[in-house]
Amino acid sequence: MVSLILGKKGSGKTKLLIEKVNEAIEKSSGNVVCIEKSPKLTYDVNYRARLIDTDHYGVSGYEAFYGFLCGICAGDHDITDILIDATLRIGSRDYNELAAFLDKVDALSKNHVEEKNFVFTVSADEAELPEDVLKFCK
Repeated sequence: MVSLILGKKGSGKTKLLIEKVNEAIEKSSGNVVCIEKSPKLTYDVNYRARLIDTDHYGVSGYEAFYGFLCGICAGDHDITDILIDATLRIGSRDYNELAAFLDKVDALSKNHVEEKNFVFTVSADEAELPEDVLKFCK
């Protein structure tokens, strides 16, 4: 399942994401991964979550981002939740590319025995986003 946390910069998206990471750790029977654009959540995220910095691996653009997520899933079949901060900074601000990326990630989330949960923060208001992106807002 794919879901989004929307809001402009400074609206509390990252704080909500951190809460969701820590909740997922308590509920998960597997592993939880938190992905960020640059290393800033080290002291906010519970140590039991795997924290990954995309800058460290040179991930840029939605194609590379999708491949990176596939690699993470392939490397650990026990992952139940993947939570991502700064989605537009990792991919791009092209909302049509974002929609296509989210469709691919949604298919990836269902491509396992147990569905994986993906949560993305997106720095944009609902009014800015196309319907293809809004369908992932829950």
